[in-house]
Amino acid sequence: MGLLLVSMTILAQNAEKKKVNEVLDSWHLAASNADFDAYFGKMTKDGVFLGTDAMENWQNTEFRAFSKPYFDQGKAWSFTAVQRNIYLDESKNFAWFDELLDTQMKICRGSGVLKKVNGQWKIAHYVLSIAVPNENVDELIQIKEKRDNELLKELKKKQ
Repeated sequence: MGLLLVSMTILAQNAEKKKVNEVLDSWHLAASNADFDAYFGKMTKDGVFLGTDAMENWQNTEFRAFSKPYFDQGKAWSFTAVQRNIYLDESKNFAWFDELLDTQMKICRGSGVLKKVNGQWKIAHYVLSIAVPNENVDELIQIKEKRDNELLKELKKKQ
């Protein structure tokens, strides 16, 4: 009986992970196809997208406004997952993930949280970051140091 219960639990988790995987793949595909409605239809109404720039903390409404011209021109972004890990909470109502992406910026990392809304998985929070090899970090710091120092001053004033 215990083995049957464990097997059923694993099957249920795998089924939910497959659904999450499909949502994420179709979300990335919608951006590649510049399908605005399909793309934002995969996000929660209060969804958040954190971009690669330190100041890109997009709430759903602002992200829609920012993104719309790119989608309208048929030139959104193209991300393809090459590796992904998906995790579920015990209730199977929340999932979190990390993924490595093939993008126009080369390898990036995406991570985020999905939640079930009316029985459907929706992206509630997404973080995009550019993957930087450790041996190139010092070089990258030099490139961004001046701007980061200015931004840090501004941010610390607001505290």
